[in-house]
Amino acid sequence: MKRYIICLFIIVSASQYGCKKFLDITPIDKLTGNNFYKTREDMEANITDMYGELFDKYTRTSFAGATGEFRSGEVIPAAQGGLGRSASGLIGGHTRQAPNSQGSTEQQNVPRTSVNDRLLLVAIGPGDFSGYNFRDLTRWDEYYRVIQSANLLISKVEDGIPALTAEESKRYIAEAKFIRCFTYFNLVRLYGDVVYYTAAFQKDPLPRENMVSVINKCIADLKDFRNDLPLSFTDPSMRGVRAARGAAIGLLMNMNMWNAGFDSPNKTAYYQETVALGKEIVASNVYRLLPLTEWAKVVKGRSEESLFELFRTLNYNQDLNDPYAQANAYSPFGDAFIHFPYKQPEYTHRYSYSVFSTEYMKKLYPDASDLRLSVWFVAPFDQNPSTFQLRKFALNTFADANNPNLDLNPDNTYLIMRYSDAILLCAEAAANLGGENEAIAIEYLNKIRGRAGAPVFGAGSDDNNLKDAIFIERSKELMGEGSRYFDLVRTRRVLNREWTDNPLTADKFNRGGWTWPIDDSALTNNPMMSLNSYWIGSGL
Repeated sequence: MKRYIICLFIIVSASQYGCKKFLDITPIDKLTGNNFYKTREDMEANITDMYGELFDKYTRTSFAGATGEFRSGEVIPAAQGGLGRSASGLIGGHTRQAPNSQGSTEQQNVPRTSVNDRLLLVAIGPGDFSGYNFRDLTRWDEYYRVIQSANLLISKVEDGIPALTAEESKRYIAEAKFIRCFTYFNLVRLYGDVVYYTAAFQKDPLPRENMVSVINKCIADLKDFRNDLPLSFTDPSMRGVRAARGAAIGLLMNMNMWNAGFDSPNKTAYYQETVALGKEIVASNVYRLLPLTEWAKVVKGRSEESLFELFRTLNYNQDLNDPYAQANAYSPFGDAFIHFPYKQPEYTHRYSYSVFSTEYMKKLYPDASDLRLSVWFVAPFDQNPSTFQLRKFALNTFADANNPNLDLNPDNTYLIMRYSDAILLCAEAAANLGGENEAIAIEYLNKIRGRAGAPVFGAGSDDNNLKDAIFIERSKELMGEGSRYFDLVRTRRVLNREWTDNPLTADKFNRGGWTWPIDDSALTNNPMMSLNSYWIGSGL
């Protein structure tokens, strides 16, 4: 498949992976320092390659949808004319049909994958939904390739590279540690317990390690090295797409809050650390919340609001005659929620394929004064696919109305961590600490509400519970950015139908029903490996 992506400066290696050992991931061309790891250019190429691998992995499927509102159940198929659900709820093939045709499309049926158990297993199987490639979410080997590359780079720099200054060496080690910890964090949130190692040449098989232990090791790994990262970049093209100190702080906050949900005896320490980190990133004055009137700058990428993103642009290496000229046409969350004029040409893009439930939208937006309603949506409470649009990710449009084969999404980046995410995590942690920390929680919650022109906390009839208000604010502010299902899991709200249309029972949660299945290929060459037992057999 041809690709038009640019991720950083995009340098994608043609490495061959041939060591048939544990995890089968060691890139042969990077095993020694004889012809690599000798210059600053070698470091840049390797770091860029790691970001590129993460970009490739993220864009093989709709990661933000699968880890957000798709799985939590608030997205429903739109119905228009002959389009809609059959009695069974699962119909149609996987072609991108015109909205006025008979049958259905993946963009309509993908919300049905939100249902756990058997329907999720159907979704990751062959046949229907194959374009969304949800099966890729069950494969973790690409993540371990990134980890292996980070381990190797750290080892080589620690051994000493004469071409690097002491400051450069520390910065590259810190950046590689960020990439490694970010990758482990993704693994934990998807699969729970994972294999953890930091050796440059790990060949002996290892068992899966308790996820709380893995995250604690990542916190310790990154915490003392974050100050070796630049506070900011003088080159604005590097903002958000390369890890600065804000990215490390944001990741540390997310990791602490994840463990707070699973390590109850130590949750107070996690909350305290999150609040301290939140205050640190606010006091740095490096980041700011852009006015919503400038939201297009945020989703275009590299804005002052971005802590970390996987940068994407349509400006380079595109073939406008190739409808598959991107990693995966379905990877942007907004793909199923927009139509003309945000998609071209008009006659094949007259309707949105999916909408949000009216009940969910009213819960998020009890006050119509919130500017996000008008900036991010068209007809937000309307389930009519000819009027509803989620244009949060569609404000930088790519127009070519004369090309009937064109089916490209708007020209926006993939947002991973934003300043507002860090602010709301700090507010959440402070609210959980209670007491005098509640003042901090309210202050930080109102930073986000203030940017949106929404009523300050306490002014509305729905503000009866500070913790609930912060959770709703995260669901609203970070919609479509891949955080909602993870937030439901770590706060245990996934057990309550009040908070999700796709709840889990306590029994299913404790048996790992919140995880994703792990592909059988993970068992290869590792007798100590085990799969997620919840997804094995018929006793779901």
